[in-house]
Amino acid sequence: MGFLGLSALLLSLCGAAMANSPPPVFVLNSMDASVSVVDRNPWRERTRIQTGKEPHHLYLSPDEKSLIVANARADSLTFIDPVSAEVQRTVQGIADPYHLRFSPDMKWFVTAANRLNHVDLYRWHGMAAEQPLELVKRIPTTRTPSHLFIDDASQRLYASMQDSDELLCVDLTSQSVLWKVAVGKTPADVYLTPDERYLLVGLTGDRFVQVWQLRGSQAPVYAGRFHTGAGAHSFRALGDGRHVLVSNRAGNTISKLDLKDWRIADQYPAPGGPDDMELLKDGRTLLVTSRWARKLTVIDMIDRKVVAQVRVGRSPHGVWTLDHLPRR
Repeated sequence: MGFLGLSALLLSLCGAAMANSPPPVFVLNSMDASVSVVDRNPWRERTRIQTGKEPHHLYLSPDEKSLIVANARADSLTFIDPVSAEVQRTVQGIADPYHLRFSPDMKWFVTAANRLNHVDLYRWHGMAAEQPLELVKRIPTTRTPSHLFIDDASQRLYASMQDSDELLCVDLTSQSVLWKVAVGKTPADVYLTPDERYLLVGLTGDRFVQVWQLRGSQAPVYAGRFHTGAGAHSFRALGDGRHVLVSNRAGNTISKLDLKDWRIADQYPAPGGPDDMELLKDGRTLLVTSRWARKLTVIDMIDRKVVAQVRVGRSPHGVWTLDHLPRR
């Protein structure tokens, strides 16, 4: 076989290997303005993608062909191919996109402007459009809107107000605020239970997850709390309609909440200030960004132990891969 033939064979084998390998894991390095692309088997950082300043959170586009990284301090969004890890485009002029969400009906794209105290509602026109996002409504809020959740009917948007200790609900049909209630210290992530009767709120300034019972357009009523651990912060459902995880950033643990029996079903070690989480399809591998340790931590939930850590950038925050369990 000649040199050209051998080269073609090697390229073909490399292409086949890539096609059969699991999709990469993406980790947002908030203080390095970059995304770490992490391979599995073995766990290692493959490369880093430069983004705008302070990438904190990420979300998949409606067509599932683009991973959208929100660069808060750069006022921009970076679109990345979730399989090849290639940058597709950068969209400028998105004011302080700290947290982001698509509504299930794909009508609304919503961002929380963490340092500017407003929530923005955009129309999504698709990647083929010159400007894929059109600002429709800017809703002023109280101090530091943090995390967002949208119901299955694409009618209600729930947002935590980190520095005014409040929970806010927006009616997406009228683009107006429905209600606002006081919650505990430094609320962060919010999670709507699959039956849409309750809203969970992680209190990063405390050690609890609050439970609020929803009442339609009326303000919710306080229904109790889980005592999870110091710095209760981010949620990730197990995809079984019953259990949800919460990271306790200051407690260096992750709690497994049982939403049927309303109890803490398990607790896992998670060193280095656990933040956002992702669950692989195997049902046992939990990925956690260790915010203070500059690492992606891999936890075996069956053996209940850390099995790997990958060095990434400074202040790793969001984490995501295509090879994941359902999120409700």
